[in-house]
Amino acid sequence: MTPIASAPAPATLEERITRSLVGAAVGDALGGPVEGYSPEQITERHGGRVHGIVGPWNADAWRTARPVAPYHKGDGHVTDDTLMTHALVRVYATVRDHLDAYAIAGHLVPDLMTTPRWIPELEAEALPLQRIFLAEKWLVARIHYGHIDPREAGTGNIVNCGAAMYMAPVGLVNAANPAGAYAEALDIAGAHQSSYGREAAGVLAAGVAAACTPGATPDSVVEACLAVAKDGTRAAIETVCDTATRYSDFESALRPLREAVAPYDTVGPDYRAPSLGARRPSRVHSIEELPIALGMLLISRGDYRHAVLGSVNYGRDCDSIATMSGALAGALGSEVPSDWAKTVAESSRLDLHAPATTLTEVTREIFERDVRRTRAHEAAYAELS
Repeated sequence: MTPIASAPAPATLEERITRSLVGAAVGDALGGPVEGYSPEQITERHGGRVHGIVGPWNADAWRTARPVAPYHKGDGHVTDDTLMTHALVRVYATVRDHLDAYAIAGHLVPDLMTTPRWIPELEAEALPLQRIFLAEKWLVARIHYGHIDPREAGTGNIVNCGAAMYMAPVGLVNAANPAGAYAEALDIAGAHQSSYGREAAGVLAAGVAAACTPGATPDSVVEACLAVAKDGTRAAIETVCDTATRYSDFESALRPLREAVAPYDTVGPDYRAPSLGARRPSRVHSIEELPIALGMLLISRGDYRHAVLGSVNYGRDCDSIATMSGALAGALGSEVPSDWAKTVAESSRLDLHAPATTLTEVTREIFERDVRRTRAHEAAYAELS
């Protein structure tokens, strides 16, 4: 008689943090070389769908070919999504407590400006400031040079996924506490973004926190996101995820998901030629990346490989979509393919596991401190009562 295999043990906190951060980086690296293109263009360029790590869109001409020059996107190189995520982990490692916009001003901005690091896409050591795009350079311009109150520095920036793309660590630090993750991410993102860009940062963090809850499912993650999401962000997630429930494979869902999110997206049908209303503040619109990432999470039933490949082959801002879906699937406990992780780590010259080890230690410290704070509050309230 064949013995019945026992179900795998639920993923531990450390495993979830590791899979989420490694998963985000690997998703970023897979999406980078096809970012900005449509599913049809991706299929034509690669002779079918992308099923793993691929080379630069323009092959050896990546140094000069527009519109992505001089960045070596492909071959397992992470992009600014991962650079910013790891920078935020370093802020947690320094502060070792919950963060706010002032922590971004005091620690993340100087890190971007003063500490050279290996930048995979530049194949050189450089300041992170030399790689990040204008929406992220805004942090430096407004806070360091403009001396703006960090809580308000995001006002006036273009509204995009720039803050949401690196908010997974906030959800992990607040594991199983979506409301706490949402509030902390909104505070942090105030230094960087406003309107639905800031809202998406809070909701992504809430989703990652919800995914860490024992017994969590893709459906419960979406429910947690909808419980905190506001305005157009909430409507976009609702619409896209309702569409996603009708599909079990990403191939047939690519066009329907785009059609579902289109009314909320300000960029327009041509990702490289944004509409006149693109990325402006609004209460009825949403970034495209977060709803699509959640939709892919549902379609894949939480499976990392399926969620990330769906995100990558969706095209458009697919490195950020795959960063988000990878972080969410990893936080649910889905394992990241080891061959992908190994290639990305070696190609990008990054230790993908070290940030996770650090964040796990910090998360435990913060939780213990939170417990002491809560007990002190309970004691004080009991005495008042």
